Amino acid sequence: MTRVQLTEQDWEFIEPYLPIGEYGPYPERLRQQFEGVIWRFKTGGQWQEMPTEFGAWSTVHNRFRQWRDAGVFEALLEGLITEAAKRGEVDLSLVSIDSTTARAHHDAAGMHLDEDVVTALEKAAAEEEKARSKGAASKSKTGKRPKVIPRWKNDDASGVAGNSG
Repeated sequence: MTRVQLTEQDWEFIEPYLPIGEYGPYPERLRQQFEGVIWRFKTGGQWQEMPTEFGAWSTVHNRFRQWRDAGVFEALLEGLITEAAKRGEVDLSLVSIDSTTARAHHDAAGMHLDEDVVTALEKAAAEEEKARSKGAASKSKTGKRPKVIPRWKNDDASGVAGNSG
């Protein structure tokens, strides 16, 4: 059973993009090997499951790797795009852009502070920076800095005053 996947017109377009080495592959097997690569990616089968009509699976796999490393598939794609552009068949509505989105933790969204809390935080940060720059950070007898708990630590984080109970 022959699994011909390329028309003669398709093959005439593709063949010039495939390099032929000094010692092979033989041109009559080149099309079969290329069609073997198409079979592999069209079916999703493993290389070892490839029908023998495409040649030995290891030969087809090696040829695929050589073509991949030589940039054959990129050149073929560029050639197809160029040919389609010449015929006026390029549709830019099909262009896709890939992006990555990083989601913030839910605790990072929408925290509102009262002016006095923001002012106190800014003042404490300025005082700490001043102490660091002077080298005047106090140390206890153990050589560690004392743990400072800001007075607003026990306040409601939203800055809204009121009892919850």
